[in-house]
Amino acid sequence: MPGFRYAEELLEVFPTTRGGVIHAVGLTNGSSPVALVDRYRAEQDRVNGEIGDTPLSELPSISAWRSTFSRFGVKPTQYRSAVEALLRRLTKQGDIPSINLLVDIANLVSIRHRLPVAVFDQAQVSGVTSVRFANGDERFTDLGSDVVSTPEPGEVIFVDDAGLVSARRWCWRQSDQSAARASTVEALITVEGHHEGAQAEVAAALDDLLGLLAIHQPGSSSTFDLLAPGHHEFIPT
Repeated sequence: MPGFRYAEELLEVFPTTRGGVIHAVGLTNGSSPVALVDRYRAEQDRVNGEIGDTPLSELPSISAWRSTFSRFGVKPTQYRSAVEALLRRLTKQGDIPSINLLVDIANLVSIRHRLPVAVFDQAQVSGVTSVRFANGDERFTDLGSDVVSTPEPGEVIFVDDAGLVSARRWCWRQSDQSAARASTVEALITVEGHHEGAQAEVAAALDDLLGLLAIHQPGSSSTFDLLAPGHHEFIPT
């Protein structure tokens, strides 16, 4: 059975963790329709103008992710959180290209709320995906590669019950197996934050994701939850 959880030992170290998760089935991924592309481009223009010359490191959500990375031994300017990498591309290059419908929805919500949003294809996942500290013997295949590597012991990973890693360094990079493609019919979608106010902003981002799925994936169905210390596991029903 699919699901998503934060390990208790992780939350003891990072009690500021706030997460939103969606389990979506009946998806039909592919190229984004014109209406979504136009909305995505308009959001990019708005966010780019809103950020202006403000250093990304001064945005509360980015600053909190940098601190989180540092606390589990990762240099945050070498390995940037997914949202910082996305906003860095936007502010330096002026746009983020359309990839596919599910990824575009995730990226639109990510830049709007300045939070990392990930879509994890569930086709090769065994059981529940856990966010926990790596032992160092789990298996990771980088996006676009067929080379299997192992995470560093102690780094934060997304990993299934069989030891298959879907994301390394918390929200730095997804695996090849977890990427949303045309074949994706079932996915976990996550949004996370650590900064003050993260709980309300994660909830708002989750609402946006559900709204966009309702518009652009009307044949799908979704269940969802908000997670934090004290309620750290989601098993869809």
